[in-house]
Amino acid sequence: MKTQKRRIAVLGSTGSIGTQALDILRSNQADLEATVLVARSSTELLIKQALEFRPRAVVIADETLYRVVHESLHPLGIEVHAGADAIEEVVQREDVDLVLTAMVGYAGLRPTLSAIRAGKTIALANKETLVVAGEMIIQEAKARGVQIIPVDSEHSAIYQCLIGEEQRDEKKPLLEKILLTASGGPFRGFTPSQLESVTPQQALRHPNWVMGAKVTIDSASLMNKGLEMIEARWLFDTPPEDIEVVVHPQSIIHSMVQFCDGSVKAQLGQPDMRLPIGYALGLTKRIPNSYPRLDFTQHSFTFERPDLEAFPNLSLAYRAIACGGTAPCVLNAANEVAVASFLEGKLGFRRMSQLIEHTLDAVALSTTYDLSVLAATDHEARCRATEWLKKQ
Repeated sequence: MKTQKRRIAVLGSTGSIGTQALDILRSNQADLEATVLVARSSTELLIKQALEFRPRAVVIADETLYRVVHESLHPLGIEVHAGADAIEEVVQREDVDLVLTAMVGYAGLRPTLSAIRAGKTIALANKETLVVAGEMIIQEAKARGVQIIPVDSEHSAIYQCLIGEEQRDEKKPLLEKILLTASGGPFRGFTPSQLESVTPQQALRHPNWVMGAKVTIDSASLMNKGLEMIEARWLFDTPPEDIEVVVHPQSIIHSMVQFCDGSVKAQLGQPDMRLPIGYALGLTKRIPNSYPRLDFTQHSFTFERPDLEAFPNLSLAYRAIACGGTAPCVLNAANEVAVASFLEGKLGFRRMSQLIEHTLDAVALSTTYDLSVLAATDHEARCRATEWLKKQ
């Protein structure tokens, strides 16, 4: 009997995660199908992808670009939509089984929530969704029986390490500690004074991973690990104090879990994002591939503690999750402003953490939130961060 293809909506199809996901779909056309493609503004690549994969619908987030996409694809019978509201609508389509949320930043929140409310399985690559609204997202998913499969390599590793483990005694938690590994980025070992003069071009040269610009800068500043810590707190219902960041420069061990008996499980693999993407798209069933394999005789593994003096962003993330409520939303908004300003050459590398700390201090926090409160908080945080920038 012929099995039905898994129908996938790829949000952020022209970005780093999205293009790698389509590589996997290209090699597994008998089982996987792209029915929806969503891009922010890369019209040329979106059109090229649509011509190859023939989705039933595409969305261009930038409404000013609707016409060029429509003229190219509508004659082929492909539905063309534009704008944020359209993204929230297409993820609810009947011909979508799984939504890969690979949009960058706060913009991924509402589409992810919309997909959850429609009962779609989520392959989560947009960590900011859980950073900003983790408690709400997890509650919504549990209420609807929606499976969230993480795509970040670290969270995929933790997810895999927990399979087969059962909580036997509520008074004695099974999970003792999550060990979240970090490469250390291109500036591992740099002193605070050395970091004063680093450039965006240097920061974008990650030693191990091929990623988009925003997450690569976050990796260089260790904010990526801070955001991942908050994501792990919600995904695995683990207090922040039980999530330890460990620098592992080789990026072979993607994360580890320490259990109540002291034993540790680790997930290892090449630093290739196609591995966790494929694991999520396969609904945790492994998809065979011909990617390079590990040769353990060619590797040595080392570990060290993160340098919080040189990279204070990690401490700021722990501060935000300790405050709770809307504090992580403020952290995320300020960081998005900081990264954009750094990439534009308007802000020094070390000054990013100063901007973020100032914004955390400046914005009034709420202990409870809904989408409207989060939107207002995100807006205020961006305004405060921008005001600070103008005074520098």
